[in-house]
Amino acid sequence: MNESIIVGIDIGTTKICTLVAKVDEKKNLKVIGVGIENSRGIEKGSVVDIESASEAIALSIDKAEHTSGLEISSATVSLAGSHISSVNSRGVTPISKQVVDEIDMTKAVDNARAIAIPHNREVIHVIQRGYSVDGQDGIINPLGMHGYRLEVETHIITAAGSTVDNLRKVVGNSGVEIDEFVLNPLASAEVVLTDTEREMGVAVCDIGGGTTDLGIFIEGDIWHTAVQAIGGNNITKDITHGLHLPFRKAEEIKRDHGHCLTREILPDESFPVISFGEEQPFSVNRRDLAISVEARVEEIFQHLLLEIKRSGYDGLLPAGVVLTGGVSLLPGIAELAQEVLGLPVRLGEPQLKSEVVKDLNSPLFSTSVGLLYWMVQMNEYHPRMAHAVKRTANQAERIWSKINSAIKRFLP
Repeated sequence: MNESIIVGIDIGTTKICTLVAKVDEKKNLKVIGVGIENSRGIEKGSVVDIESASEAIALSIDKAEHTSGLEISSATVSLAGSHISSVNSRGVTPISKQVVDEIDMTKAVDNARAIAIPHNREVIHVIQRGYSVDGQDGIINPLGMHGYRLEVETHIITAAGSTVDNLRKVVGNSGVEIDEFVLNPLASAEVVLTDTEREMGVAVCDIGGGTTDLGIFIEGDIWHTAVQAIGGNNITKDITHGLHLPFRKAEEIKRDHGHCLTREILPDESFPVISFGEEQPFSVNRRDLAISVEARVEEIFQHLLLEIKRSGYDGLLPAGVVLTGGVSLLPGIAELAQEVLGLPVRLGEPQLKSEVVKDLNSPLFSTSVGLLYWMVQMNEYHPRMAHAVKRTANQAERIWSKINSAIKRFLP
């Protein structure tokens, strides 16, 4: 077949987004199915209610199946949460036949992976950053090179095993198998960073509802990743308590009236609000709201700055920081980030043409769209077509198709 089908499920604190796309031989993407559902049972990247999370994910998948006309059987799923940790590790192996082959490369990566990992943690990514042959560094692909000693540097990302198992369960409850987990900033980076930024040194910061995800790229490779348990919901909760509003109404006010720079708001700007227990609206000064929003967003960037300094790569980021995620839509956020971080800052958003949903180019969907591009770059879509099976015309055909598939599993 000339086209393959890939499916990505972005499980966030505020929304769950399932995307179905076609990939042609030239690796061009075309989104043919979208399912967006308000998230439930997920807090800061972790499952807190199995039943609610399963229901929300199932609704998102069902919407994507309906718009694409396909039945989803497996997908790549996003991963975030403060339980994420990472480490850089080097692996060394002798070159068996003095010419590097795939077995040598696999052994080197396996040796890099052989680090002490607690039994309650699971390896999510082992990303090869670069190779050296007999001390010659900067080799991207050593296959076929002559030498005696092969060394690889890797970036290893791990997650709490129980959290990963819970995510497998809530997705599996919809009858969908998880092909791979992808860390949020790695997915977002696929669609918001340029090759030049990756080479020069850049940090991608994906600020979602429950977490702020950081990825540092230098010389084209990932050097550091981190996830912090603070995000846009912290801003919304401040508004909820300050104005005595339901969470959803506070979210609307944040989106419609929020601003990250108090100095940009005129003193007499205001908007009406009806609080709990009140029948008549009262006027809220927009500058007072901006003071609250600015303080919380500044806190997010202060945490981010500490993490960048902790990584030791703060002096290696001439391309600065690329902001994405839903919170990056707040007015004035790039200017505030630049003031706090002391680095160049720009907003990043995916560039994807879709006949199904035009809003996919919003920073809200950077991780969702990035999952698709990650699969294309990692060649996860080829050659099998297991990600989606065409929906049958009626219930009888659908049942027979499942029976037939089950029988085939037992055939040689």
